[in-house]
Amino acid sequence: MKIAMIGTGYVGLVSGVCFSDFGHDVVCVDKDPKKIEMLERGEVPIYEPGLGALMAKNVEAGRLSFTLDLASAIEGAEAVFIAVGTPTRRGDGHADLTYVMAAAEEIAQMASDYVVVVTKSTVPVGTNRQVKQTIKKANPTLDFDVASNPEFLREGAAIDDFMKPDRVVVGVQTDKAAEAMNELYRPLAQRDYPVVVTDLESAEMIKYAANAFLATKITFINEIAMLCEKVGADINQVSNGMGMDARIGSRFLQAGPGYGGSCFPKDTKALARIGQEHAVPMQITETVITVNEEIKRRMITKLEDLCDGSFNGKIIAMLGVTFKPDTDDMRDAPALTIVPALVGGGAKVRVCDPQGQHEGEALLPGVNWVDDPYKAAQNADLVVVLTEWNEFRALNLDKLARKMATPRMADLRNVYSIKDAKRAGFEAYDSIGRMGFNPA
Repeated sequence: MKIAMIGTGYVGLVSGVCFSDFGHDVVCVDKDPKKIEMLERGEVPIYEPGLGALMAKNVEAGRLSFTLDLASAIEGAEAVFIAVGTPTRRGDGHADLTYVMAAAEEIAQMASDYVVVVTKSTVPVGTNRQVKQTIKKANPTLDFDVASNPEFLREGAAIDDFMKPDRVVVGVQTDKAAEAMNELYRPLAQRDYPVVVTDLESAEMIKYAANAFLATKITFINEIAMLCEKVGADINQVSNGMGMDARIGSRFLQAGPGYGGSCFPKDTKALARIGQEHAVPMQITETVITVNEEIKRRMITKLEDLCDGSFNGKIIAMLGVTFKPDTDDMRDAPALTIVPALVGGGAKVRVCDPQGQHEGEALLPGVNWVDDPYKAAQNADLVVVLTEWNEFRALNLDKLARKMATPRMADLRNVYSIKDAKRAGFEAYDSIGRMGFNPA
C-alpha cells in the first residue's frame, strides 16, 4: 500500500519508518524544510535507538522518502496518516487540535480518489468525527473514510513496540476502512499480534485510559515510597512483593521522582478536561496530576536536606535530565522542576546527560554541561542520579566519592544500595522509599 504520513515528529517518523519496513511505500511529509533536509541526508532529528539504521535500510530499498509537498505524497495514497502534535492548550488543559484540523483541511483539498484518513495523533474523544466533518465541508464530493489508530510507543523502545506490540487498536466506521487498516497491519496479524477493531470513540478512549492508568500506577508507588521512608520499609522489596501478584504486575512499579515525557502529563490533563466537559469528573486522574507535581517538588526538599538546608554556593552534579533513558526528550521531565530550583537557590549545577544537551540548553539556563560524570563530580558537594542511563548504572563510586568536596549522593532512581554508598566512602546518601544515612 502507499501511505502518506503527515508529520515527522516522534510518532510520525517512527511509524513511517516501521510501515516501510513492513513493505509499504511510505512518504513522510513535513512543513519544516530543515527537518526534511536532515532526513534526506539520512540524519534522524530525534534520538531513538535503532531508528537511523532502519530508516537508511528502507530509504535504500526505495520504500521510504521525505517531502515538503503534501499533494505529491497524497497522490495515489490509500491511507493518509495525521501524526502532528497535539500539545496541551494553554489555560484549559485540553489537547490543542489546531494542527490536526489544518492537516484534515489540506487532505480534503488535495485528495481526489478514495482514501482512509487515519488519526495517529493522540486526540480527545470525538476528534475523528470532527476530522470527518472538516473534510466533508472542505470537499463534499471526496470519497473517504476516517480511522483512529492511537500509538502506544515507549520512547527508547519505540521500534520494538511497533514491531512487537501488545496490541494494535483501530477505530473505524465502515467495513471498507477496516479492510484497509487490516491490510496495513497484516504483517503483524500474520505473526499473531492482536489487532483490536473498535468504533472511533472507543479507540480514542483506549489511548487516554491506558496512559492515565499507567500514570496512576507510577504515582501510587511513588506515594507508597514516601510512606516507606517514614515507617522504615524498603520500596524495592514492597514493589517486588506487589508485582508478583498477577492482578497487579511488576511493570511501572519503580519508584522515582515523578513521571514526565510526551504522553503521561499531556494525556492525563486532557482526560481530566474531557471529564469536566461531560460532567463526569476524573477524580483519580486529577489527583494523580496533583500528586505527581508534589512528588517532583518533594525531590527539591530531599536535595536541600543533603545540602545542609541551603543550595547557595553548593556545587551539584546532575546525572541525567531527560525524562527517561534512551531518549533526548525533555518534555515535563522532573529535571525541569528540580534544576531551576537548584540554580535559583544559588547552586552551581553541572549537568551530564548522554542525549539531553540539545534540548536542555534552552530549557535549563544557568547550568554547565559536561560530557563525563566524574568531571561533573569534581569538587562537588552533591551528586544526583536523576535519569537511569546505563552510563550511570555502574559508576565507580569510590572514584566518584574521592573527586567530591563532600561525598553525598541523592539516588533518585534507586540505582545503588546503601551498602554501595557506604563502602565507597559517601558520608550521606538518600534515595526513594528506602532508608538513607546522613553525616554522624
